[in-house]
Amino acid sequence: MGDLINLKQARKRIARDDAAKQAQANRARFGRTKEERARDDLQKQHAASLLDQHRIDNETSA
Repeated sequence: MGDLINLKQARKRIARDDAAKQAQANRARFGRTKEERARDDLQKQHAASLLDQHRIDNETSA
């Protein structure tokens, strides 16, 4: 016969392992430094300002 295992403990262990994998993925995805976030915000602002500078306004007077 095989070894006896407690199914409740096995389920909890599997859930903990899955949670740890999800936490690792979240750290890789969202774990950025303050400098990285600030740099990205600055780049977004710069790109938006360049786009606004090239915008053509078509206002017609009636």
